[in-house]
Amino acid sequence: MKKLGTLNQPISEVIAGMGHGDMLVIGDAGLPIPSGVRRIDLALTQGVPEFLRTLEVILSELQVESAVIASETAAVSPEIYDGIKALLSATPTVLVSHEEFKQLNRQAVAIIRTGECTPYANIILKSGVTF
Repeated sequence: MKKLGTLNQPISEVIAGMGHGDMLVIGDAGLPIPSGVRRIDLALTQGVPEFLRTLEVILSELQVESAVIASETAAVSPEIYDGIKALLSATPTVLVSHEEFKQLNRQAVAIIRTGECTPYANIILKSGVTF
């Protein structure tokens, strides 16, 4: 049995298979998931699991080069925005419109759906390299 990081087999598999520049999305319960993009559904009920806790666990395993969030996040869900900034303090973060964010999701290797019901609790993580 795995000792550290996520115990979720599909998430571990996706992270292990990612290359430089690949994108992994963590989304709230309402984020539309495009056809053809792998869905890893963690949602149990409203709020479980939480977006920020899920992000924290993913960051413990994934080397992140940069991130993308919707520009609406700061105004509509400042607690989510502040939590993202705290967890990614040294990581370059790009702001795009929510519509552009949803278009970028089509390029993701997978989208992890959380039970979060806070608007704009979504992020794209671009994989970096460890060397």
